[in-house]
Amino acid sequence: MILESALLDVLPGREEDFLAAFTEAKPLIAIQPGFRSLQLRRCLDEGRGSRFLLQVEWETLADHTEGFRRSAEYERWRTLLHPYYSPFPEVEHYGEPVLTA
Repeated sequence: MILESALLDVLPGREEDFLAAFTEAKPLIAIQPGFRSLQLRRCLDEGRGSRFLLQVEWETLADHTEGFRRSAEYERWRTLLHPYYSPFPEVEHYGEPVLTA
């Protein structure tokens, strides 16, 4: 399993629009081969209410980077969500846990 992680800094004042767009975009990723699950969390720290953490579980790295990112659904995902980000998020991928508690 691969964990994709991205900090999403949404334009202040556009958070509710972003969440509505994300609700529309979610099925586009959920139907992708290798998709397992996703979580979108809002930052609770003072002054950071426009920041969200997106974590997506994929079967393999290629399912995200070669599958979803090259799909027609990704183009729609980009159209729906990318206008809300400033700056554009850095996406990282992580392997299996090396330590758990």
